[in-house]
Amino acid sequence: MTKLAQDDNKFTPAPLDKKDLDRSLAPLGEAVMLPAAAYTDPQVLAWERTNIFDSGWVMAAHSSSLTNVGDQVGVALGNESVVVSLSQDDSYCALANVCRHRGHELLAVGEKACRPALRCPYHGWVYDLDGRLRHATGGDDLNKEKFSLIPRRVDTKWGWIFVNANGQAAPLSDTLAGLNEVLAPYGIENLVSIAHHEYEVVANWKVVHENYQECLHCPRIHPELSRVSPPDSGDNIAPGPTWVGGWMDLAPTAATMSMDGQAIAPYFPGLSAASQRRVAYFALFPNLLVSAHPDYVLTHRLEPLATNRTRIVCEWLVAPESAADPNFDPTGAIEIWDRTNQQDWRACESVQRGLESPAYVPGPLLDREDAVARVVEWFARTYSGRAPVESRAK
Repeated sequence: MTKLAQDDNKFTPAPLDKKDLDRSLAPLGEAVMLPAAAYTDPQVLAWERTNIFDSGWVMAAHSSSLTNVGDQVGVALGNESVVVSLSQDDSYCALANVCRHRGHELLAVGEKACRPALRCPYHGWVYDLDGRLRHATGGDDLNKEKFSLIPRRVDTKWGWIFVNANGQAAPLSDTLAGLNEVLAPYGIENLVSIAHHEYEVVANWKVVHENYQECLHCPRIHPELSRVSPPDSGDNIAPGPTWVGGWMDLAPTAATMSMDGQAIAPYFPGLSAASQRRVAYFALFPNLLVSAHPDYVLTHRLEPLATNRTRIVCEWLVAPESAADPNFDPTGAIEIWDRTNQQDWRACESVQRGLESPAYVPGPLLDREDAVARVVEWFARTYSGRAPVESRAK
């Protein structure tokens, strides 16, 4: 939760019936899924953009995509987008993606550039990487100090760059408390990106979160995944302030999740023997899904486009020495996840169509869906402005 959401004098609950949210917060065995409006009502999505995405820490990029001074990328947050860049002092800078002249975007969302300055493509206004106006086409007499780009709060963790639009989120380290002992051994801050896929899914972004947190569906729609990781294996851990997740085991014959079960790179040296035999799955709200394998890390970055549309950027990260090896071949890991993703997206899209049906009534949360219950609880508490607590799910 953000500082804003915890202040009862400023917080406005989501436009959802409190009784429906209370049903989702009942003990596991009695609790039900969120009401259909949480996935279909444009007013709820507008509330989420302001109170979740703009008020929290949104993962913008991995540091391996911004390695040279002047590297820049346009990133969507909630109600706005930002340009994240690497400045001369090797620090990251996040600036509102709005030219101070006529409001044109400096970079389109997803667009990348490497330049010594930020330049508006409309009229050519130029800004230093820290946002100070350097050149105003046709405005030689302007007081440039008055027209700097508007800064946004930025912080990093495990190599990921996070941005908070409204500046009121709790410290990033507080919101991710308890997760360091899980993710630190993978050395994610030292990894490099070797592939990324972009998908547009016709489903609400929360449906993707919920699907990610259970494998009850795996035997029916994921034959490749089920061969290398038993669907009924693993366990979940008590959630943190803004994260949930746990582990699934690798099959005895599999070294990692790949089409043939063979590792694509040496195991990360910081892993325990137990971590070498499992895959960690964690959701960092609102927009980051992390799948940490013993030899590579996979991420899904979620961007809501509409109540029933979500852009998902999937990225594979490995150790730089593995990426530099001329014999390195990540095909098996990329293919198994692309297949798994496509299978999941079809399921999520079917769920979305069901949520939009007049026949939909929120279904029960089962014992084997305890991580889904934690996701539902996080949203229900956030919608109503209740402080996060340790989940009542198993």
